[in-house]
Amino acid sequence: MEKDKVLVFDTTLRDGEQAPGFSMNVEEKVRMARQLENLGVDVIEAGFPIASEGDFLGVQAVAREIKKTRVAGFCRAREADIVRAAEALEPAVMPRIHIFLATSDIHLTKKLAMTRDQARDAAAHAVRLARKYVDDVEFCAEDATRSDRDFLTQVFSGVVEEGCRTINVPDTVGFAIPDEFRRLIEHIRANVRDIEKTVVSVHCHNDLGLAVANSLAALQAGARQVECTVNGIGERAGNASLEEIIMALWTRPEHYPVSSRVNTREIYPTSRLLTDITGVPVQPNKAIVGANAFAHEAGIHQDGMLKDRRTYEIITPATIGLPASTLVLGKHSGRHALKERLKKLGVELTETDLHAVFKEFKILADRKKVVFDSDLKELIAKLSGRNRYAVGSN
Repeated sequence: MEKDKVLVFDTTLRDGEQAPGFSMNVEEKVRMARQLENLGVDVIEAGFPIASEGDFLGVQAVAREIKKTRVAGFCRAREADIVRAAEALEPAVMPRIHIFLATSDIHLTKKLAMTRDQARDAAAHAVRLARKYVDDVEFCAEDATRSDRDFLTQVFSGVVEEGCRTINVPDTVGFAIPDEFRRLIEHIRANVRDIEKTVVSVHCHNDLGLAVANSLAALQAGARQVECTVNGIGERAGNASLEEIIMALWTRPEHYPVSSRVNTREIYPTSRLLTDITGVPVQPNKAIVGANAFAHEAGIHQDGMLKDRRTYEIITPATIGLPASTLVLGKHSGRHALKERLKKLGVELTETDLHAVFKEFKILADRKKVVFDSDLKELIAKLSGRNRYAVGSN
């Protein structure tokens, strides 16, 4: 049976860019948007047009450049915001206005000084106004996971009645845990009027390190749009990581009833482009795209990899656009990995000679974190004395 399609809503250029150190100028946003289109995301949220002139121009430039992917502009449930977003999105082939308004009591009372009735009316009015400019409107109930469930479903029912095509359930402060979030999505799908007329979306933050787990739980519960960022960048601890969600769906299809149109082979190039643009490196142990994700140093692991990569890798590097795995030579490396690396350098040793080289290699590895090919060549030259070993030049 054919699987449902999950829409991938990328907010790298909006929520991701709001994080300290990740700001982009107009040209950089356009470069990143082109690559996101190559990646195959369904929606690119290009920015918050009313936030600044630069953000307006960035959204406008992306809207003008991107032809095959939907482009969204973010705005508050205010007329000036909605009009500004509509102006920025005017060149877009497929524009979307994404409206947000908080629904939790703590946000309503402490931040907005609004009653629940006022918020419900404001949400419906905002969607009604946005629909005058575009057919595709998304409504986001900010801090949904800390909102009263009955009130939340009332707000969503109201915006769906006004023609809202997507309702967004964000875990704005990364408060939810997977089972709780799954039950919230199930509640919304069971209680929002005319739910079949809209797509349920989720937008999870990573404050407790659960953004990806919560997003996947929501997909199991029937959500069909997931909002995420490249490298998981975003406010505070970041957003749900696009590459982790996509590769979880790809690797464990028996657990998730959905598929996406993302081209997995563009994942690594997209991650690298973001790093090049922002100058902010990815942590080495980051899942999927970190420098160590396909690197192996432990001798037992290296031995297994040399015999069959499936012993320690559940994804092939080529699947995400990475050329190959690497066997890192260090103090934990074993004889098999050293022998394999020497063969690649054109050095063939007897078992007796390999034993001698391995002993010296371990001494060197204890002094250095990583032993490089140049170190091995120096080591071989030192031990050979009178060219006892023939070191290859490749």
